Amino acid sequence: MASCSRINNRKDAHTLLSMPSTFWAVMILVSLLIAYCSQLAAGTCEIVTLDKDNSQPRRTIARQTARCACKKGQIAGTMRARPACVDARIIKMKQWCEMLPCLEDEGCSLLINKSGWTCTQPGGRIKTTTVS
Repeated sequence: MASCSRINNRKDAHTLLSMPSTFWAVMILVSLLIAYCSQLAAGTCEIVTLDKDNSQPRRTIARQTARCACKKGQIAGTMRARPACVDARIIKMKQWCEMLPCLEDEGCSLLINKSGWTCTQPGGRIKTTTVS
């Protein structure tokens, strides 16, 4: 009985090896494509999760998580209200407005304790961002 299963295993291995080379070439290309597509280009970011809470009147609390592939000397930050790679010195010194986190027509101000910043729109609406 044991010798019969060994013969079947050899037949299975022989069948796999005798498949056309184009099949194996396609399998290798597909696996490389999958590996490449999951990588971010250097200096770019993508939003992974975005949660909004509108349960309080006149207030929206948003939490977002970004995945970044930053170059040397850079770290994940915010530029023009989008995740971006910024100079690590800005984050270390907590000079948030230097990374230009607000939209072009908005004004940026540091919070008193440097825990974040506010973006003031021309109409007076204020968006506050805290770093955690």
